[in-house]
Amino acid sequence: MSALVEADSFARPSAADMERFAAIVGAGHVITDEEAMRPFLREWRDRYVGRAACVLLPGSEQEVAEILKLAAERRIAIVPQGGNTGLVGGQIPFQGGNEVVVSLKRLNRILDIDTAGGTMTLQAGVILADAQAAAREAGFEFPIDLAAAGSCMVGGNLATNAGGLNVIAYGVARENCLALQAAVPSGALLGRLSALRKDNTGYDLRDLFIGSEGTLGIITAATMKLHPAFTDTALAWVGCPSPAEAVALMSFIRARAAASSLTALEIICRLGVEFAIRHMDARDPLTEPAPWYVLIELSARGAPGTAMQDMEQVLEAAFEEGLISDAALAQNAAQREAFWRLREGMSEAQKHEGGSIKSDVSVPVAKIPDLIEQGIAAVLQIIPGARPVPFGHIGDGNLHFNISQPEDWTKEEFLARWEEVTTAINEVTLALGGSISAEHGIGRMKRHWMQRIHTADEIAAMRAIKAHFDPVGIMNPGKLLP
Repeated sequence: MSALVEADSFARPSAADMERFAAIVGAGHVITDEEAMRPFLREWRDRYVGRAACVLLPGSEQEVAEILKLAAERRIAIVPQGGNTGLVGGQIPFQGGNEVVVSLKRLNRILDIDTAGGTMTLQAGVILADAQAAAREAGFEFPIDLAAAGSCMVGGNLATNAGGLNVIAYGVARENCLALQAAVPSGALLGRLSALRKDNTGYDLRDLFIGSEGTLGIITAATMKLHPAFTDTALAWVGCPSPAEAVALMSFIRARAAASSLTALEIICRLGVEFAIRHMDARDPLTEPAPWYVLIELSARGAPGTAMQDMEQVLEAAFEEGLISDAALAQNAAQREAFWRLREGMSEAQKHEGGSIKSDVSVPVAKIPDLIEQGIAAVLQIIPGARPVPFGHIGDGNLHFNISQPEDWTKEEFLARWEEVTTAINEVTLALGGSISAEHGIGRMKRHWMQRIHTADEIAAMRAIKAHFDPVGIMNPGKLLP
């Protein structure tokens, strides 16, 4: 079904519809002014910019359900939105201005922290950084951590099955959600916010909504696992000769860090560091440049200094084995912040270098060196002057394979090659047994790849699931499913 057909199949909210929406959420929580709607209608790179009939800000789970019921009755398309940090267009309307954006900003309460069971129950609009802070205050770690933690929301993390910086320690969002509640177009609220670790009572509806990108309903609340807080951490920035040595570091560290856990392992290329130094007022952590860098975090629950002792022993051994060429250990909070700022600012720094074509792909960890080598070669064959800037979560095989424009190209002519460049990277990824969407989702950007990566029977099963929950097709139309 084409986007044009989908757009023609939905109704624009009438004046009466707007009055009914206002009766549900309150007149002060219906936004129709174009300027006031602007922050909800564009993502931070400005790749996706849309229009909408209005933005609704419900204040309760029941209000979300009532919005969806009315929308289904009137065939009004709904676009759910959390913190608007998505990178594949899933949260941006594009159906000609008829859609209604439902923002979860007001569903921002932490409902319960169970210190005995190690769980947190919270509404979907809680900012990730706020969930992390509440968990730490209670003596726990919240399992999800992203560069966008200050603005992304937990509901969006679940809707896209977010990964992030701590997957190597805790797993993706799906692995850390015990239960959730979701509103669907029938007007029902499905799911119990149970903290049970064992509950084998039928089909697991929770897992249907995690990763569904708002195409089945809207996640309104969830119960998440918490993990005992680490009492000690050590962070090191090391130089590596190549991605092969960077990959080898993971098993090397785990075999030698006797009292610590590996909680982050991030790979960064030299060009990305140069961009960050140039545009972010950052300093190079090492005295001599290296072609590749790895950011290593070890965490422990022992006496202070445990993680640092492990880190020093690991790095000394890694240097002797030729896995690293140099290393800098963060000695205080300021240095830790500086190291992480370098890593987390990779995408932001690239904005200052003109156009950036971005891919979010994953392969088996052992295939990371092949992905980098073959992916760069494929891109340079298409655009010889392109500047590859791959970086990301090497510990779980997830690379953000970004490509910056040639220095003598305009941004517009480079971004016009987006599909050509991402196709080349995706083909390499698939040939290596990987995924074209590791943690960002499918959204609008990658929807046309679904029939390539799933069988006809699998697509049919997904469509049948959607048809059950969303028979009118109002939920985030034109996203995820082909």
